[in-house]
Amino acid sequence: MPTYEYVCEKCHKEFEVFQSMKDPRLTDCQDAACGGHVKRKLGTGAGIIFKGSGFYTTDYRSDSYKKSASADSASSTPAAAPAAAAATPAPAAAAPSTSSSGGSAAST
Repeated sequence: MPTYEYVCEKCHKEFEVFQSMKDPRLTDCQDAACGGHVKRKLGTGAGIIFKGSGFYTTDYRSDSYKKSASADSASSTPAAAPAAAAATPAPAAAAPSTSSSGGSAAST
């Protein structure tokens, strides 16, 4: 349920009322001594924030969150490199090479 803002035309008192959209507008000031007519002020509404899989996840992040996220990703990248190197098999032993002159590799 929205909160509506009202202002009294007689005493200029401003107040907010939490009421359903189906409820009728207020017409009389809440101050019993005043009894003046009130007008509902135009509200600006609330800001819209889109969240979900279809939007950028970093659009509404704070600066402190971005700094810690970049520090986490930087610290996790070097840790992944040794694990990747250990998973890669070492190359097989190289076969003895022959020279282009047709000699054997054992000759000096």
